[in-house]
Amino acid sequence: MRVTHLVEVRRAPIIADAYTRERDWENAQVVWSGWASVQPDRSAGTRSPERDTSFERLTVFLPAAAAVEPADRITVDGTAYEAESPPQLWTHRSLSYSRVTVWRTSK
Repeated sequence: MRVTHLVEVRRAPIIADAYTRERDWENAQVVWSGWASVQPDRSAGTRSPERDTSFERLTVFLPAAAAVEPADRITVDGTAYEAESPPQLWTHRSLSYSRVTVWRTSK
């Protein structure tokens, strides 16, 4: 597994009011930063007059010490992605790492 990209894991506090709870991404904190292996997963797009959307999906392999949570955002070379599913901890021989599938949408 090649370490190929500079990655940051960002975590945002939750803001609650009388009706909703949402994450405050304007005040997110970097909880881990370092080099990681980033592999393309798949991309897709739908282009039509009614819908002009595409998405990009990546698989990010982080050190197990990164302690990624499902609601965190992962920034790869300055581009923010959201986790598609909870991180999975993997161990292969003496190497332990977290595998996270992330996606980015653009419109």
